[in-house]
Amino acid sequence: MTPLLAVLAPLAGAVLIAVCGDRPRLRALWTGLAAVATFVLVASMYRAVLDGAEPEITLGSLAPDLDVVLRVDAAGMLFGVTASALWILTAVYSHGYVRGAGETHLTRFFATFAVCVSATVGLAFSGNLFTFLLFYEALTLATYPLVVHKQSPAAFAAGRRYLLTLLGGGTALLLATVIVHVFEPGSSFTPGGVLGGGVSDAVVVGLVGLTVIGVGTKAAVMPFHQWLPAAMVAPTPVSSLLHAVAVVKAGVFGFVRLFGYVIGPQRLADVGLGVVVAGLAAVTIVTASVIALRQDNLKRRLAYSTIAHLSYIVLGASLLSASSWNGSLLHLVNHAALKITLFFCAGAVYVATGVDKVSDMDGIGVRMPITMGAFGVAALGLAGLPPVGGFVSKWFLGLGAIDAEQPLLAAVVVGSGLLTAAYLLPIVHRAFFRRSPDFTHRAEASPLMVVPLAITASIGLLLGLGDFFALGELSDAVSRAVIGGAP
Repeated sequence: MTPLLAVLAPLAGAVLIAVCGDRPRLRALWTGLAAVATFVLVASMYRAVLDGAEPEITLGSLAPDLDVVLRVDAAGMLFGVTASALWILTAVYSHGYVRGAGETHLTRFFATFAVCVSATVGLAFSGNLFTFLLFYEALTLATYPLVVHKQSPAAFAAGRRYLLTLLGGGTALLLATVIVHVFEPGSSFTPGGVLGGGVSDAVVVGLVGLTVIGVGTKAAVMPFHQWLPAAMVAPTPVSSLLHAVAVVKAGVFGFVRLFGYVIGPQRLADVGLGVVVAGLAAVTIVTASVIALRQDNLKRRLAYSTIAHLSYIVLGASLLSASSWNGSLLHLVNHAALKITLFFCAGAVYVATGVDKVSDMDGIGVRMPITMGAFGVAALGLAGLPPVGGFVSKWFLGLGAIDAEQPLLAAVVVGSGLLTAAYLLPIVHRAFFRRSPDFTHRAEASPLMVVPLAITASIGLLLGLGDFFALGELSDAVSRAVIGGAP
């Protein structure tokens, strides 16, 4: 029952938040309890999964060989524990942010947030492609009220683009699910894939194309990326968790599931499309990084950074080597911790000073040294510099590209790190090495915001200093299971 309870805990929290109405203390209590309960339930299965167990429960059947199944394997645990742990910190941060920013409609905000986390945990623990599709679409619909939370013309325009893009991708994923059901009815996610030799190469090519469209939309692979910068109109906590951890990570996790557990690396190699998808990811990495250089709005710069770094994960999952898969999975975790730190910092700066442009951040490190220090740690990590976690995942991605005999893609991994440094480190330089009469004394944002961002920055550092929480063991187990039979 534990996988089901982990999905239901956030839903129960959402109901209690809605019932409590506009009583802030009760709302905060239920949000915090739901977040902690979800993480505890997920973490309670961690050691068993690490030892090879896969807790499973069948929730029902919609048709013959069409079951709704929750099963917690190593890949799902890696994603689930990341999302549930960061929800706790985001819940604390959000209460500080909404007070400081004067946000309204908070009952709807926190209740919807909880529903989104429930869908994310369900997606992580889906045992087959049909169940994955259900939670994938639920996450799209549940996130819409958060994207349009401000109810401004810009918010509604962003919401329309969000729905059109992601529901279009969901349609492609639905077609992929139907095709898999026709050829492999009743199949579950299986390391190495479920497509047998009787499935023609043409069908495999079609499934790869539907995968790129279906989950590439949420992963913001170009040209399906425009919804993500537009969605930055949402409050910063939404950008932090849902656009650094949940929604976009659902897309890249979809590549992990489809390439590693449905199509399989062997069939992907047979049709020669792995390197094509990796090439598309490489183009996204470089192009988004170059665009990020030109963004003065801080959240938009971080949005294009997200687009680039999501494609690191896609690239690793497409190269079909154990090292590249290890790097891909580790970057899923590292990017989550580091990017949520950057968004937390951006929100803290905005609430404390009203600044949302890079050009206005001269000397802000004097005013907010803890916030901008955390920003610096996360920036170094995403640039791939040791000892922060981003170095470890990019190291494996580079090795994976070499193992796959793709030196050009290895060069992209290294070169794009320089681009990341070029659009993030100047912000740190402005903050600490330039002076402004506007920032002459220390005044951080609320501790409710500063403490979570300091913790997430510390997690990013710990991920680079050792096998934090045995996450490396999980990613290695997934890589060996998926790539074991690959060329």
